[in-house]
Amino acid sequence: MRKYLLAATMIATSLAAGIASPGIAGADSGHSGRGPSFTFALLGDTPYGEAQEAAFPTLVEDINSDRDVKLVLHAGDVKSGSTSCDDAHLTATAKQYQTFDDPFVLTPGDNDWTDCHRTAAGGFLPTERLDAFRRIFYPVAGRTLGRHPMKVETQARNPQHRDYVENVLFTEKRVVFATVHVVGSANDLAPWAQLPGGDQPELRTAEYEARKAAALDWIDNAFDTARRTHAPGVLLLLQAEPTQSAGFTEIRERIVERSRAYGKPVLLVHGDEHVQEVEPNYAGVPNLTRLETFGDTASQWLRVTVKPKSPEVFSWEQETVPAA
Repeated sequence: MRKYLLAATMIATSLAAGIASPGIAGADSGHSGRGPSFTFALLGDTPYGEAQEAAFPTLVEDINSDRDVKLVLHAGDVKSGSTSCDDAHLTATAKQYQTFDDPFVLTPGDNDWTDCHRTAAGGFLPTERLDAFRRIFYPVAGRTLGRHPMKVETQARNPQHRDYVENVLFTEKRVVFATVHVVGSANDLAPWAQLPGGDQPELRTAEYEARKAAALDWIDNAFDTARRTHAPGVLLLLQAEPTQSAGFTEIRERIVERSRAYGKPVLLVHGDEHVQEVEPNYAGVPNLTRLETFGDTASQWLRVTVKPKSPEVFSWEQETVPAA
């Protein structure tokens, strides 16, 4: 397996001792071990198409064989935008994710529901597919997928945002992790142009506004938790980069504002663009780094290590699955 070390450049201004708050899976959950660090696998935009679906078991085997990996994170898009969004396809992919030995944490992508209006994807009503996606990939609120799932805090426990079972939060080695449902296609502001009968702008806009409100609250919750517990770092997992464009502006501003005030390392992780890259000093915030994972591949993944007592907290390596 070939590895290329990439150094995270986020600098912590202070480190302080703390404990996981009640109701959040922490280091004592049995998944992060007792050492000074822990490692997780980072995926995104996979598997795409039949070839990657066939190769996916080898990817799973490669990650399962890594004894240091204790967790798997997926940055959304469980399928390509030109393949069916029907229950059968989604269920088959969920079963593949269940073969990971470790807890599997997933945030939805635009291909998974927003873009299901496309003719090639089946011409589905996106909000109906979002309901189906939640049913298939989050069958038990507050519990991950994987052969050895773990408990997580879910936003669905909040009556104001009870639909958002996919927004979860947990701690590992005192570092706060949160998934935030932010997707491509302008975060669902792009018209459902291929929907039979045409776009439904009122429904689409209402969905966007409600999910944006939930996302902003969940970002605040992540940073509030980190401050309360004196966490050494925060990781936010989104599907799409929150760019300075329609659909993302308020979410980007909130992440920037809270990261700057927090002062310690914040890692903004996403997929969507299928280019593995890193951008330190993101949006001009010295302690905020953007990390995009691989996409449209079942042969590469990122191996991320968290060392809470190190100044940068996060570091990662590129991994390539050995040829069968």
